[in-house]
Amino acid sequence: THTHPLFVNTTLLNSPPLFQSTMASSKFLQMVKPFIGFLPTVSKPLQTVKFSDRVLWTAVALFIYLVCCQIPVFGIGAASGSDPLYWLRVILASNKGTLMELGISPIVTASMVMQLLAAAKIIQVDENDKEDKMLFDGAQKLVGLGMTLIEAFAYVMSGMYGNVSEIGIVMALLIVLQLFVAGMICLLLDEMLQNGYGLGSGISLFIATNICETILWKSFSPTTVNTGRGTEYEGAVIALFHLLLTRSDKVRALQEAFYRPNLPNITNLLATALIFVIVIYFSRFRIELPVVSNKQRGATGKYPIKLFYTSNMPIILQTALVSNFFMISQLLFRRFGSNIIVNMLGKWASHEYSPGASIPIGGLAYYISPPGSISDLFSDPIHSITYISFVLFTCAFFSKLWIHVSGASSKDVMRQLASQDMSIKGYVRDPQRVLDTYIPTAAAFGGMCIGGLTLMADFLGTIGGSGTSILLACNIISEYYEIFLREGGMSSLGLGGPME
Repeated sequence: THTHPLFVNTTLLNSPPLFQSTMASSKFLQMVKPFIGFLPTVSKPLQTVKFSDRVLWTAVALFIYLVCCQIPVFGIGAASGSDPLYWLRVILASNKGTLMELGISPIVTASMVMQLLAAAKIIQVDENDKEDKMLFDGAQKLVGLGMTLIEAFAYVMSGMYGNVSEIGIVMALLIVLQLFVAGMICLLLDEMLQNGYGLGSGISLFIATNICETILWKSFSPTTVNTGRGTEYEGAVIALFHLLLTRSDKVRALQEAFYRPNLPNITNLLATALIFVIVIYFSRFRIELPVVSNKQRGATGKYPIKLFYTSNMPIILQTALVSNFFMISQLLFRRFGSNIIVNMLGKWASHEYSPGASIPIGGLAYYISPPGSISDLFSDPIHSITYISFVLFTCAFFSKLWIHVSGASSKDVMRQLASQDMSIKGYVRDPQRVLDTYIPTAAAFGGMCIGGLTLMADFLGTIGGSGTSILLACNIISEYYEIFLREGGMSSLGLGGPME
């Protein structure tokens, strides 16, 4: 009875905005039309795919992604320069030095560019015109492939894999080709799932998998590290048992296991579990507006307005913005480190406990990066206040912007209800007023709540990376659980009765 943006994997990233235009399509879309036929594509299924088959295709897509995460890029050394995306790799579903070096960054960046162009009405899209929708999707795919190529060239030319003069032009082009093909595979996997062959989207699936993999590894990693206090295990849980078994002072051993610095500890693990519980609890907050049919008497339904109305989008857009800024800042710093303007954008240094990783130590990049610990939060209050303000403002801004860009604003919802001959019960004459009351407020306040939870996770020191990554994982897993229940759960797989 209604359409509602559940989360990024259903309608938000690949659906054209609901901007009506008197033109059939914009000049830009007509310009890309000749190239659409040459783009690789996954056709939509001719009939509805069974739930069990969708689960299977989702697993196949995930397997291909994980394999690409393990295949190293041919032609690069084992330790090839610093990593400008060290802070954001978990969120971008990327893996340094492998075919998934770029992760989902080109796809998200391309989507953000296209949607913002549509919001500014530089691109005009008629939602009711099938050709316009096809051209918009094709243009977004073309921009995605273009961003993949640009980022691949940027990585190679920055010297991340070694000096181009040393590795040779042919090998440099081969590296670019590998990254481009891998990026195209990632894009097609996402399109396959979005078209109805799988569950959700590849973007959400890959993000959640990468974050959960990181959490499990940092909890149970058997890798040993020499920290100056003796040999310790990297995994927090394994380190707990190792310290209890090898140290004579059990109280001191527990203190080290719970609070050891620079390595995952039990406090980080408990903080991660706490954030999961809080996010799942708040994700249930919603207002359900009763809707009635104007044609069929007695036909009713509900339109849910969640607290997290735009779900993951504020965090994903903010991550895309920050990741691109971090990459540009570090590339400039590597080339023009003595330039005053470049230093104002960001100063970078190698991470003491993560060889090959770089962290911002000055400039704008430093002030929009999270404090490393609770002590850092109070030792540099200007950094903390700037970072908190930046996260809250950008999350609220992107959340409110996205409802207009994605076709989820109060006007768009009213148009959707009107097209289905539905109206809000008790507001037949002026239903727009009640939607204007709830939707913009839910978008802005929900975006700030997401930002606040991200900050909370950052300051508590979660084990899966930044607070952003934990929040994304919580939301995505929760939404996949809702899809599973909506599709019939275990009974749809033939593994049991219906789930309550």
